[in-house]
Amino acid sequence: MTPTDPVGRPAVIELRQYTLRPGRREELIELFDQEFVETQEEAGMFVLGQFRDLDAPDRFVWLRGFRDMAARHRALTAFYDGPVWAKHGPQANATMIDSDDVLLLRPLPEEDGFALSPSERPRVGAPAPDRFVSATVWSFPPGRPDGVALFRDGLLPVLHTTGPAPLAALTTETAHNTFPRLPVRSRENVAAVFTSYPDESTYRQHLADVQAHPLARDELLPGIEREQTAAPRILRLAPTGRSVLS
Repeated sequence: MTPTDPVGRPAVIELRQYTLRPGRREELIELFDQEFVETQEEAGMFVLGQFRDLDAPDRFVWLRGFRDMAARHRALTAFYDGPVWAKHGPQANATMIDSDDVLLLRPLPEEDGFALSPSERPRVGAPAPDRFVSATVWSFPPGRPDGVALFRDGLLPVLHTTGPAPLAALTTETAHNTFPRLPVRSRENVAAVFTSYPDESTYRQHLADVQAHPLARDELLPGIEREQTAAPRILRLAPTGRSVLS
Protein backbone atom coordinates (compact mmCIF):
# COMPACT_ATOMS: atom_id res chain seq x y z
CA MET A 1 0.00 0.00 0.00
CA THR A 2 1.16 3.54 -0.71
CA PRO A 3 0.02 6.79 0.91
CA THR A 4 -1.87 7.61 -2.30
CA ASP A 5 -4.19 4.61 -1.99
CA PRO A 6 -7.69 6.07 -1.33
CA VAL A 7 -9.06 2.94 0.38
CA GLY A 8 -7.49 -0.41 1.09
CA ARG A 9 -9.29 -3.71 1.71
CA PRO A 10 -6.76 -6.32 2.81
CA ALA A 11 -7.46 -9.95 1.97
CA VAL A 12 -5.14 -11.29 4.71
CA ILE A 13 -5.29 -9.97 8.28
CA GLU A 14 -3.20 -10.63 11.36
CA LEU A 15 -4.83 -10.32 14.78
CA ARG A 16 -1.85 -9.80 17.09
CA GLN A 17 -2.14 -9.93 20.89
CA TYR A 18 0.97 -9.07 22.89
CA THR A 19 1.61 -9.72 26.56
CA LEU A 20 3.85 -6.93 27.81
CA ARG A 21 6.08 -6.43 30.79
CA PRO A 22 4.18 -4.83 33.66
CA GLY A 23 3.66 -1.11 33.25
CA ARG A 24 5.17 -0.81 29.77
CA ARG A 25 2.09 -0.71 27.53
CA GLU A 26 2.09 3.07 27.16
CA GLU A 27 5.77 2.99 26.21
CA LEU A 28 5.05 0.56 23.40
CA ILE A 29 2.00 2.48 22.20
CA GLU A 30 3.98 5.73 22.00
CA LEU A 31 6.83 4.04 20.12
CA PHE A 32 4.42 2.21 17.81
CA ASP A 33 2.40 5.31 16.94
CA GLN A 34 5.51 7.37 16.25
CA GLU A 35 7.71 4.87 14.43
CA PHE A 36 5.77 1.83 13.17
CA VAL A 37 2.64 3.10 11.42
CA GLU A 38 3.65 4.92 8.24
CA THR A 39 6.85 2.89 7.98
CA GLN A 40 4.98 -0.42 7.85
CA GLU A 41 2.54 1.00 5.32
CA GLU A 42 5.43 2.19 3.16
CA ALA A 43 6.69 -1.42 3.18
CA GLY A 44 3.34 -2.61 1.79
CA MET A 45 1.10 -3.33 4.78
CA PHE A 46 -2.17 -1.95 6.09
CA VAL A 47 -1.92 -0.88 9.73
CA LEU A 48 -5.58 -1.31 10.67
CA GLY A 49 -5.93 -0.66 14.37
CA GLN A 50 -4.11 -0.51 17.70
CA PHE A 51 -5.90 -1.10 21.01
CA ARG A 52 -5.57 -1.26 24.75
CA ASP A 53 -7.13 -4.45 26.12
CA LEU A 54 -9.55 -3.21 28.78
CA ASP A 55 -9.38 -6.50 30.69
CA ALA A 56 -5.60 -6.76 30.85
CA PRO A 57 -3.45 -3.69 31.58
CA ASP A 58 -0.37 -5.35 30.08
CA ARG A 59 -1.98 -6.47 26.82
CA PHE A 60 -1.61 -4.65 23.49
CA VAL A 61 -3.80 -5.76 20.59
CA TRP A 62 -3.39 -4.71 16.99
CA LEU A 63 -4.36 -5.63 13.45
CA ARG A 64 -2.49 -5.37 10.19
CA GLY A 65 -3.40 -6.50 6.72
CA PHE A 66 -1.96 -7.45 3.35
CA ARG A 67 -3.27 -7.73 -0.18
CA ASP A 68 -2.43 -11.45 -0.30
CA MET A 69 0.04 -13.95 1.14
CA ALA A 70 2.75 -13.12 -1.40
CA ALA A 71 2.45 -9.42 -0.55
CA ARG A 72 2.63 -10.34 3.13
CA HIS A 73 5.98 -12.05 2.63
CA ARG A 74 7.39 -9.13 0.67
CA ALA A 75 6.16 -6.50 3.12
CA LEU A 76 7.31 -8.29 6.25
CA THR A 77 10.72 -9.00 4.74
CA ALA A 78 11.13 -5.37 3.72
CA PHE A 79 10.13 -4.04 7.13
CA TYR A 80 11.90 -6.45 9.46
CA ASP A 81 15.09 -6.38 7.40
CA GLY A 82 14.89 -2.60 7.09
CA PRO A 83 16.41 0.31 8.99
CA VAL A 84 13.37 1.30 11.07
CA TRP A 85 13.07 -2.08 12.77
CA ALA A 86 16.85 -2.29 13.15
CA LYS A 87 16.79 1.03 15.01
CA HIS A 88 13.60 0.73 17.07
CA GLY A 89 12.88 -3.03 17.18
CA PRO A 90 15.08 -3.73 20.24
CA GLN A 91 13.20 -1.10 22.27
CA ALA A 92 9.85 -2.57 21.19
CA ASN A 93 10.93 -6.14 21.98
CA ALA A 94 12.13 -5.05 25.41
CA THR A 95 8.53 -4.22 26.38
CA MET A 96 7.23 -7.69 25.47
CA ILE A 97 6.93 -11.01 27.28
CA ASP A 98 5.13 -12.77 24.44
CA SER A 99 4.28 -11.68 20.88
CA ASP A 100 3.33 -15.07 19.38
CA ASP A 101 -0.45 -14.98 20.01
CA VAL A 102 -1.28 -14.31 16.37
CA LEU A 103 -4.23 -15.41 14.25
CA LEU A 104 -3.98 -15.31 10.47
CA LEU A 105 -7.42 -14.40 9.10
CA ARG A 106 -9.31 -13.49 5.93
CA PRO A 107 -12.74 -11.97 5.27
CA LEU A 108 -15.63 -14.40 5.13
CA PRO A 109 -17.04 -15.03 1.64
CA GLU A 110 -19.41 -12.24 0.58
CA GLU A 111 -17.92 -9.95 3.25
CA ASP A 112 -15.74 -6.96 2.36
CA GLY A 113 -13.54 -7.10 5.45
CA PHE A 114 -11.83 -4.04 6.88
CA ALA A 115 -11.72 -0.83 4.88
CA LEU A 116 -8.80 1.51 5.46
CA SER A 117 -8.31 5.08 4.30
CA PRO A 118 -4.84 6.37 5.24
CA SER A 119 -6.02 9.98 4.98
CA GLU A 120 -8.32 9.38 7.96
CA ARG A 121 -5.51 8.38 10.32
CA PRO A 122 -5.16 10.78 13.27
CA ARG A 123 -1.89 12.62 13.73
CA VAL A 124 0.79 11.58 16.21
CA GLY A 125 -0.28 12.67 19.67
CA ALA A 126 -4.00 12.74 18.89
CA PRO A 127 -6.24 11.85 21.83
CA ALA A 128 -7.73 8.37 21.91
CA PRO A 129 -11.23 8.30 20.39
CA ASP A 130 -14.15 7.88 22.75
CA ARG A 131 -15.21 4.55 21.25
CA PHE A 132 -15.50 0.94 22.36
CA VAL A 133 -14.52 -1.91 20.03
CA SER A 134 -15.48 -5.51 20.66
CA ALA A 135 -13.91 -8.56 19.07
CA THR A 136 -15.40 -12.02 19.53
CA VAL A 137 -13.50 -15.09 18.35
CA TRP A 138 -15.19 -18.51 18.16
CA SER A 139 -12.96 -21.60 17.88
CA PHE A 140 -14.09 -24.78 16.13
CA PRO A 141 -12.46 -28.16 15.42
CA PRO A 142 -9.87 -27.99 12.62
CA GLY A 143 -11.26 -29.00 9.27
CA ARG A 144 -14.92 -28.82 10.32
CA PRO A 145 -16.92 -26.10 8.52
CA ASP A 146 -20.19 -26.35 10.44
CA GLY A 147 -19.43 -23.82 13.18
CA VAL A 148 -18.14 -21.15 10.81
CA ALA A 149 -21.15 -21.76 8.54
CA LEU A 150 -23.57 -21.27 11.47
CA PHE A 151 -21.88 -17.99 12.26
CA ARG A 152 -21.71 -16.81 8.65
CA ASP A 153 -25.19 -17.80 7.49
CA GLY A 154 -27.11 -17.41 10.75
CA LEU A 155 -25.58 -15.33 13.52
CA LEU A 156 -23.93 -12.69 11.34
CA PRO A 157 -27.25 -11.58 9.76
CA VAL A 158 -28.73 -11.32 13.26
CA LEU A 159 -25.83 -9.11 14.32
CA HIS A 160 -26.54 -6.84 11.36
CA THR A 161 -30.25 -6.51 12.14
CA THR A 162 -29.92 -5.95 15.89
CA GLY A 163 -27.07 -3.41 16.06
CA PRO A 164 -24.36 -1.55 14.16
CA ALA A 165 -22.82 -3.25 11.16
CA PRO A 166 -19.60 -5.08 12.08
CA LEU A 167 -16.32 -3.55 11.04
CA ALA A 168 -15.38 -6.96 9.68
CA ALA A 169 -16.30 -10.64 9.87
CA LEU A 170 -13.36 -12.99 9.40
CA THR A 171 -12.32 -16.61 9.40
CA THR A 172 -9.02 -18.49 9.43
CA GLU A 173 -6.61 -18.00 6.55
CA THR A 174 -5.45 -21.56 5.93
CA ALA A 175 -2.44 -20.74 3.74
CA HIS A 176 0.99 -21.71 5.02
CA ASN A 177 2.78 -19.04 7.03
CA THR A 178 5.21 -17.67 4.47
CA PHE A 179 7.16 -15.64 7.04
CA PRO A 180 8.14 -18.17 9.74
CA ARG A 181 10.26 -15.61 11.61
CA LEU A 182 6.93 -14.43 13.00
CA PRO A 183 4.92 -17.42 14.26
CA VAL A 184 1.15 -17.68 13.92
CA ARG A 185 -1.23 -20.06 15.68
CA SER A 186 -1.47 -23.06 13.36
CA ARG A 187 -4.32 -25.55 12.96
CA GLU A 188 -6.91 -22.94 13.93
CA ASN A 189 -10.49 -22.82 12.67
CA VAL A 190 -12.15 -19.65 13.88
CA ALA A 191 -14.82 -17.10 13.11
CA ALA A 192 -14.24 -13.57 14.34
CA VAL A 193 -16.32 -10.40 14.32
CA PHE A 194 -15.18 -6.86 15.13
CA THR A 195 -17.72 -4.13 15.92
CA SER A 196 -17.43 -0.51 17.04
CA TYR A 197 -19.79 1.17 19.51
CA PRO A 198 -20.07 4.67 21.01
CA ASP A 199 -19.63 3.13 24.47
CA GLU A 200 -19.70 -0.16 26.32
CA SER A 201 -23.31 0.19 27.41
CA THR A 202 -24.37 0.21 23.75
CA TYR A 203 -22.36 -2.95 23.19
CA ARG A 204 -24.02 -4.66 26.16
CA GLN A 205 -27.46 -3.69 24.87
CA HIS A 206 -26.61 -5.13 21.45
CA LEU A 207 -25.40 -8.33 23.09
CA ALA A 208 -28.64 -8.61 25.07
CA ASP A 209 -30.70 -8.02 21.92
CA VAL A 210 -28.83 -10.80 20.10
CA GLN A 211 -29.27 -13.22 22.99
CA ALA A 212 -33.01 -12.43 23.11
CA HIS A 213 -33.50 -12.79 19.35
CA PRO A 214 -35.65 -15.94 18.89
CA LEU A 215 -33.57 -17.46 16.11
CA ALA A 216 -30.28 -16.75 17.86
CA ARG A 217 -31.56 -17.85 21.27
CA ASP A 218 -33.26 -21.06 20.16
CA GLU A 219 -31.10 -22.28 17.28
CA LEU A 220 -27.97 -20.35 16.37
CA LEU A 221 -26.24 -19.83 19.71
CA PRO A 222 -26.96 -23.39 20.93
CA GLY A 223 -25.75 -24.73 17.58
CA ILE A 224 -22.53 -22.75 17.74
CA GLU A 225 -22.01 -23.85 21.35
CA ARG A 226 -22.28 -27.47 20.31
CA GLU A 227 -19.68 -26.99 17.59
CA GLN A 228 -17.14 -24.86 19.45
CA THR A 229 -14.06 -26.27 21.14
CA ALA A 230 -14.03 -23.60 23.89
CA ALA A 231 -16.02 -20.63 25.03
CA PRO A 232 -15.69 -17.69 22.64
CA ARG A 233 -12.90 -15.26 23.40
CA ILE A 234 -14.25 -11.75 23.85
CA LEU A 235 -11.89 -8.80 23.59
CA ARG A 236 -12.98 -5.45 25.04
CA LEU A 237 -10.82 -2.90 23.28
CA ALA A 238 -10.10 0.82 23.49
CA PRO A 239 -8.55 2.29 20.32
CA THR A 240 -5.33 4.24 20.64
CA GLY A 241 -5.03 7.77 19.28
CA ARG A 242 -3.73 6.69 15.86
CA SER A 243 -6.05 3.74 15.22
CA VAL A 244 -8.13 4.11 12.06
CA LEU A 245 -10.54 1.46 13.39
CA SER A 246 -12.58 3.05 16.13
